Amino acid sequence: MIAPDLTVPIPDEIRAVHFIGIGGSGISGLARMFLGAGIPVSGSDRAESQNTGDLVELGATVHIGHDAANLGDVDTVVYTGAIWPENPEFLAAKERGLSVLHRSQALKYLIAGRRLVSVAGAHGKTTSTGMIVTALAELGDDPSFVNGGVIQQYGVSSRAGSDDLFVVEADESDGTFLIYDTSIALITNVDADHLDHYGSHEAFDDAFVRFADSAREAVVISSDDAGASRVAARLTHRNVVSFGEAADADVRVEFADDGSVRVSRGEESAELCLAVPGRHNVLNAAGAIAVMTELGHPFPDAVRAASAFGGTVRRFELHGTRRGVSVYDDYAHHPTEVEAALEAARTVVGSGRIIALHQPHTYSRTKLMATEFAEVLERCADHSVVLDVYGAREDPIPGVTGELVEHGFADPANVSYLPDWDAAARRAAEVAREGDFIITLGCGNVNLIVPQVLDALQPEE
Repeated sequence: MIAPDLTVPIPDEIRAVHFIGIGGSGISGLARMFLGAGIPVSGSDRAESQNTGDLVELGATVHIGHDAANLGDVDTVVYTGAIWPENPEFLAAKERGLSVLHRSQALKYLIAGRRLVSVAGAHGKTTSTGMIVTALAELGDDPSFVNGGVIQQYGVSSRAGSDDLFVVEADESDGTFLIYDTSIALITNVDADHLDHYGSHEAFDDAFVRFADSAREAVVISSDDAGASRVAARLTHRNVVSFGEAADADVRVEFADDGSVRVSRGEESAELCLAVPGRHNVLNAAGAIAVMTELGHPFPDAVRAASAFGGTVRRFELHGTRRGVSVYDDYAHHPTEVEAALEAARTVVGSGRIIALHQPHTYSRTKLMATEFAEVLERCADHSVVLDVYGAREDPIPGVTGELVEHGFADPANVSYLPDWDAAARRAAEVAREGDFIITLGCGNVNLIVPQVLDALQPEE
């Protein structure tokens, strides 16, 4: 893993750019934006994917495999922390004296003085960013955006708009969310994660305080999240807008017994009707509504516009139904996110049961949080199938496998640790019965098991 070197100056002009790992969900969106700006783009990745194919169709040159020769005559190379320091393209770019930028710096180059809405938080960033973008479009704006996931209405994770507005999912994992000149900062929550970078909970909080207080216009922050409340208490910003269920929240959410939701700000109140399920999504919408009002839109219009959001890819996404069993995929990879995803599923499954198919993400997080994952899975799902760890950028840690999560269950009958994907898909299908949900959970490649699950659910002829 490469730590970002943010001391590298961002050039005034980029004439041709190469992306290492161009198929990644975030960096492919950046590549798309550079292509849209008329800048020649090349890149490389370990394997072909939908993202690499789409970029080729848009005019990018994509190489499969990493090789110094892939750089051609570019003047700028963009990397992420997911690559290793020994990457031949990274080393060659350094040796040739090219501008070697972290992805956050490339995004800062694209923003170039626009009025920026930055969305940060351990959970809910992608959904909240998507809500803001689609709501702004519903209100007649045309913002540029770079999101961490594909927005259903657009079919892409990034797009260049014609307005002065720019909306980004700002990544706190490595501290790079601090480099942007943010106008409005939205903080969904401050649930300590990425402590491998920050080192302590206190340092994690400190970064969010700096992020919020540097916003030029407003800070929109959760009133309900304990970490966000800690951060809010330390802010010196003149314009802090809170949102949530708390009685003193500026944008307040109220859940009625009949399932309806009302959102209010001051004397104004309106009913919120979302197409995406889950209490957490209502709270995400409240944050988006607060941002909308800070951008100058009337409160009732902002509530109405928030209802237009149709979801993002890999957020409670239905992939199919076989013999009455619905198969969903969700990006949740932290205990809080897993809990939210499963609780959302519970609100719509009715009398059916929930079978979770969980892929732990990174060895360090699994080692640190295996017990928490087990507790949430056992409490919120009816049965869990646990795969092995998706290492992402990390080397394996001896003894750290998905079995750690299995061992955290109080009742072993509630869980199956099956590192073999065929066996895992068959087990999920065996447990499921008509009316149940199977939901895959993780931000690695667990979504690729969905076809195997659907095949395993096919009725015997």
